[in-house]
Amino acid sequence: MAKRTFSTLETFLIFLLVVMTVITVALLTLLFVTSGTIENQKGNHGFSTTLGPTATQSSPITQAPDPPPFQNFSGYYIGAGRADCTGQVSDINLMGYGKSGQNARGLLTRLYSRAFILADPDGSNRMAFVTVELCMISQRLRLESIEIAHKNLKPGKIFVNRGNVENVQINRSPSSYLRNPPSERARYSSNTDKEMVVLKLVDLKGEDLGLISWFAIHPVSMNNSNHLVNSDNMGYAAYLFEQEMNKGYLPGQGPFIAGFASSNLGDVSPNILGPHCLNTGESCDNEKSTCPTGGPSMCAASGPGQDIFDSTQIIGRVIYQRAKELHASASQEVTGPVLAAHQWVNMTDVSVLLNDTYTVKTCKPALGYSFAAGTIDGVSGLNITQGTTEGDTFWDTLRDQLLGRPSEEIVECQKPKPILLHTGELTKPHPWHPDIVDVQIVTIGSMAIAAVPGEFTTMSGRRFREAVKKEFASYGMKDMTVIISGLSNVYTHYITTYEEYQAQRYEAASTIYGPHTLSAYIQFFRDLAKAIATDTVANMSSGPEPSLFKNLIPPLIPNIVDRSPIGRHFGDVLEPAKPEYKLGEVVEVVFVGANPKNSAENQTHQTFLTVEKYEDSIADWQIICNDASWETRFYWHKGMLGLSNATVHWNIPHTAQPGIYRIRYFGHNRKQEFLKPAVILAFEGISSPFEVVTT
Repeated sequence: MAKRTFSTLETFLIFLLVVMTVITVALLTLLFVTSGTIENQKGNHGFSTTLGPTATQSSPITQAPDPPPFQNFSGYYIGAGRADCTGQVSDINLMGYGKSGQNARGLLTRLYSRAFILADPDGSNRMAFVTVELCMISQRLRLESIEIAHKNLKPGKIFVNRGNVENVQINRSPSSYLRNPPSERARYSSNTDKEMVVLKLVDLKGEDLGLISWFAIHPVSMNNSNHLVNSDNMGYAAYLFEQEMNKGYLPGQGPFIAGFASSNLGDVSPNILGPHCLNTGESCDNEKSTCPTGGPSMCAASGPGQDIFDSTQIIGRVIYQRAKELHASASQEVTGPVLAAHQWVNMTDVSVLLNDTYTVKTCKPALGYSFAAGTIDGVSGLNITQGTTEGDTFWDTLRDQLLGRPSEEIVECQKPKPILLHTGELTKPHPWHPDIVDVQIVTIGSMAIAAVPGEFTTMSGRRFREAVKKEFASYGMKDMTVIISGLSNVYTHYITTYEEYQAQRYEAASTIYGPHTLSAYIQFFRDLAKAIATDTVANMSSGPEPSLFKNLIPPLIPNIVDRSPIGRHFGDVLEPAKPEYKLGEVVEVVFVGANPKNSAENQTHQTFLTVEKYEDSIADWQIICNDASWETRFYWHKGMLGLSNATVHWNIPHTAQPGIYRIRYFGHNRKQEFLKPAVILAFEGISSPFEVVTT
């Protein structure tokens, strides 16, 4: 085959692309470090991520308000709280897919942090579990949601239930899964874990307080063509559950809290129609996820709906419906003490004893070539395929020139991974990947919640649960239910089995500590289980605590003054609503806008929009939905020299009552006079009234 040569222009463009990719990876990695917590599955793109449970003796929740005086009763003290963590919805990259140009341009739904406090009735110990609908979270946010939960503490009971969820998952790396031993695969009926575990939280009168659910699915129904901040399929399930239980409340409000948390979702996709070639419609090559014409960039999976919004709702509704059924029928009460074990560990230098004579080691972090290929849920656009097991001279040379050459030690340790980015050897301005991570188990009676700092694949999760359960049993704690709470506390990318690692698809290329990463985690978590079972947690070393990086990355997009068109004011209507709409139609109103990031830290308004109905009985307008509602969309259109428009969509539901409605837009504009500091000013816009009719 003839070797292709590149023109000067092509070489220059490729160079620019690589530089942009390297900078993006560097900045995202630094965000992992400087934010101090987790990934999510994918940032404001909407992954439901989970912070691991924390015990009182080592947790920042000891700074929270004291709970009410404890008394002896059968059950637990239970508290639940919710905090808005939406943040910016413009001028930021939606980092989950790592796709250049996928920037936020508005809001579909708000993102929430949901905290649950569970405490022994005598007050001897308590834990906090927080599930967050985004990627990175701050210590401030972690405390604020937890404080709300503490204020709501009351006596109650916990019930557990479990059951399968059908028709919402596929394994996105089935060829990697087939690398696992046939005898092991024969023990399972599917190449994904279908079981959902639900905790039902009630007070002593049986009134519902909340629920926590764990299920293995990637929140990637919204693909890399999306530009609206949202909480994806798991967030939609939580939205439906809370709307059902909090009748009369707007989204994001009400006492019932529904937390939908991640499990071993590493190779699990909700895009159940599977990968197809976008240009021909035929199936992609399984192992490489590539197409005969167009290569890997043409191979993508799709969900069951007509578009990504429809697919998100279809998948989310099935998850919600199953959780609702399990919640309603939960009758097995959880009893027993709240116990916890936590340890910091250095994942870059772990000696793992595989048997009595054979020891292996983990590696300094590195990302392989297939990491840059992306997945069938979101391809990268680079001409790199999944399953790449050899480096490329062009990319290697470019990397060496920009970042330096990987050491022989890391190259040998990571084999057969061809290293694209040797992140464990890159330290400027901060380390690109963590070396010190935390491992943690919290037990509530016979339930063990394992806070795993990454994304286990299906088989990795099965091996992990089995090993931890066996460890508990060997020290007298039999029949423990081991729950994998994925993407907890800090983010360490993916964890495949040793066999899957050899295939070097996306998940394996993103297993940053090398081929024995899973074995190392199993070893650490077995130690935690043993310490809990033998009541020797106090004797455990806390481990080497990670460095705290206080200097955050400066914003790359500068703040500029917002401007309105000549003769117009912020909030003025540019394109009005029609006088009349029917059920099922879409209302669209365009306003003179300002950059929504001005509103991120401003508490003047809690929403960018409201849809309001005029009520004759009170002779006033009543809010029926806001920007957290799934039937609304808020779009921001950036113009030149500080000019911008804001568009509000309201998809009128078929359940809407006929009557007179209006739409309001709330924003903040940045104003700066010569030699004076900038000020942020609140404004609002109101559409003309319009009528909604049934026919």
